[in-house]
Amino acid sequence: MDWYLKVLKNYVGFSGRARRTEYWMFTLFSVIISLVLMLIEYLIGLPQSLSSLYSLAVLLPSLGVSVRRLHDVGKSGWWLLLGLIPLIGAIILLVFFCQDSESDNNYGPNPKAEGRALV
Repeated sequence: MDWYLKVLKNYVGFSGRARRTEYWMFTLFSVIISLVLMLIEYLIGLPQSLSSLYSLAVLLPSLGVSVRRLHDVGKSGWWLLLGLIPLIGAIILLVFFCQDSESDNNYGPNPKAEGRALV
């Protein structure tokens, strides 16, 4: 849960780097929360108002952590626009998001370097 809150606190931080754990834990919690909200909407009989509001609320944090994750593998945040290409773009981004961190690059020191806090 700390990873999720860390991303929310840094919701407009597009500089720096994000480790794989930070990105994937945020994604996992976002998916779980979305599924719970959709279940609540279904059970109560509401239109998709709760899940839509949640999606809107996490839009900037999602973009921020995605750009920082791309920075961690040595790519510019502009590579995120590949997601606009149906299927192929999503597959390429998935490969980038799964790659291991680069050593120190233009976007800062490696967050996995020894001697650094893991939080």
